[in-house]
Amino acid sequence: MWYEFQKVLVQDLPTMSQLVSVSFHMLVAVFLGALIGIEREHAGQAAGLRTHMLVALATAMFTLLMPLQPGSTSADMSRVIQGIATGIGFVGAGAILKMADQQQIRGLTTAASIWATAAAGTAVGMGRVWIAVLGSIVAWFILSKLKRIEHYVQGTSAREGHGPSSPNQTGE
Repeated sequence: MWYEFQKVLVQDLPTMSQLVSVSFHMLVAVFLGALIGIEREHAGQAAGLRTHMLVALATAMFTLLMPLQPGSTSADMSRVIQGIATGIGFVGAGAILKMADQQQIRGLTTAASIWATAAAGTAVGMGRVWIAVLGSIVAWFILSKLKRIEHYVQGTSAREGHGPSSPNQTGE
């Protein structure tokens, strides 16, 4: 019995090359999730640093697992990605709140950032690190730098009588 248990444990041990590769991909995914999550944390959103890091890590893990399975095909990977997209859609929906008394919807930007983080983690897991890095940098830029332009445009619209006058109505 001990031999069978030991055999099961040893058969799944990675080679040093696999261990380094998987570790690298997981760390890159966590870093990219942190890049996006730090901005959400700074904005005071419920889904902040740790949430984004975990989303990126989990999606990278799902996509890293598939090529390690004997006989896996591109159709199998497609199903994994579809499952990630569906699951993250539910996570993002949980970040969206409709405030009936104020006729506001909040959390759309955070939901979109969770979606972007999942895409980055999936890309890293599939070995497309440059796509994940570029996409995460663009997402960070959109979240952190374009907010000024958005507030300026909303302020101009409010002065002209078109649109919200409060920055809280931006969908954050």
